[in-house]
Amino acid sequence: MRIAGRRRFLNPAMLALAAAATGAAMGTAQARDLVVALKTEPTSMDPQYHALTPNIQLSQTLFDPLVCGDADLVPKPCVAESWKADGKVWTFKLRPNVKFSDGSPLTADDVVFTLNRVPKVPNSPSSFKVYLQKVEKVEAVDPLTVRITTSEPYPLLAINMVGLPIMSAKAMAGSAPEGKTTTELNSGNGLVGAGPYKFVSWKRGAEIVFERNPHYWGPKPAWDKVIYRPISNPAARVAALLAGDVDLIEDPPTDDLERLKKDPKLRVETKASNRVIYVALDQHGAPSPGITDTGGKNPLLDKRVREALSLAIDREALVARVMGGVATPAAQLLPYPMFGASDKLTKAAKADPDKAKALLKEAGYPNGFTMVLGTPNGRYINDSKVAQTIAAMWTRVGVKTSIDANAPAVFFKNRDSYAYSAYMAGWGTATGEMSNTLNSLLVTPDKDRGVGTTNRSRYSNPEMDKLVESSAAMMNDGARAAALARASEIAMADFAMLPIHFEHSVWAMKKNVRFQGRADQQTMVQYATQAN
Repeated sequence: MRIAGRRRFLNPAMLALAAAATGAAMGTAQARDLVVALKTEPTSMDPQYHALTPNIQLSQTLFDPLVCGDADLVPKPCVAESWKADGKVWTFKLRPNVKFSDGSPLTADDVVFTLNRVPKVPNSPSSFKVYLQKVEKVEAVDPLTVRITTSEPYPLLAINMVGLPIMSAKAMAGSAPEGKTTTELNSGNGLVGAGPYKFVSWKRGAEIVFERNPHYWGPKPAWDKVIYRPISNPAARVAALLAGDVDLIEDPPTDDLERLKKDPKLRVETKASNRVIYVALDQHGAPSPGITDTGGKNPLLDKRVREALSLAIDREALVARVMGGVATPAAQLLPYPMFGASDKLTKAAKADPDKAKALLKEAGYPNGFTMVLGTPNGRYINDSKVAQTIAAMWTRVGVKTSIDANAPAVFFKNRDSYAYSAYMAGWGTATGEMSNTLNSLLVTPDKDRGVGTTNRSRYSNPEMDKLVESSAAMMNDGARAAALARASEIAMADFAMLPIHFEHSVWAMKKNVRFQGRADQQTMVQYATQAN
């Protein structure tokens, strides 16, 4: 890829003072700040700590990666102006004269440091190692050339680079194995990137402030300063927009969309996303947390029970009534025709409560059982409402379900400590490929190999694993897509995870702001402009 009144006379000194005052006034008038209401506050400023959309959308505003993804996730040159693959060796040519926000040059050494740091970051809830599968060695050939050697031909390398923004080796120097620690980065220490904005401050729970990076290599950002305000309550976000306190908000309540669209002072942007909302089911062992009335057994180990839970969910009704149509029912974990999605799984199965009851009886649970469904409250569109609806649908077929709804940070902590037998969450992939989704959510967890990094159900299927693994070395796109589609079919036939729907992301903004929605749901302010 290459990819009117009586004339007055002023002396020169007075003219100079007048010009200076006018210039200052104009400068003040022209200074533009953008205030964004976030639905979820990031968990960290460390761009390699947590592969979570609220984190990624901010880190990729401070740091540019080698390869960027446009609004539809099509890869395009970023810090790397070109790249090529020769067997197992990839060569990335860096743009000349790219500088970090401190004015220092970005070189191949910074890329080497960045990629080598990923596996050293401790306690990552969802590791970025998933982007470095097959990578054996990263070398700086010269200041503007990076060579990456993989263990076998690996067609996903370039697109995977979208997920790894480049950090400054100099600014990141520290005594820990990873250099500056996550705690240090959260305070702003070492937070030096080559993105369009630079870090100013973070007051947890209140605001995050960025300002324009004067050394940015790309198009000048539209805003002098960006202030992010975490407002988890959707109605409160709308109220802040209507009051003029913020300029742009994420995910207004679906019930308010028609009213917002009719408001002449506002603009609403909608974009179908690749984020799937799913239910994960504990398939690790027995007993399972939150499940009772089973004599210590874990019924989720039985495929018939998992199928029954899926058949109990009326996805069409859920999308229409709970999501207000701002979603599409899901039959797999990535919408077709995205790469690796199966053309056999384009329509979600109809709900069948009677069959669900029959399957539960067949599996030995004629009276069902009791279960708790974990869910975040404020992370995804209508998340707790969706979870409540699913719980009610399960209860109708005999699986008496209550929900445990928590603020996102608490939910993810619980999830990552395997506190739930069943939980609802979401997944969106910046690469737009099924491989990233399966490798993260369903491949058998292997910390050393960086796979199964978000597989909290601990599902394991060797046949599916083998297909996903082998697809990674297939340079032929058709063959790779077919292997991934087959892997998806196997997982869905096994009810390894229950896809619910694909979200349609919505942003509401003042009329003088323009922001094109993105398929990855990220609110990247570098793409927000001022409207006339």
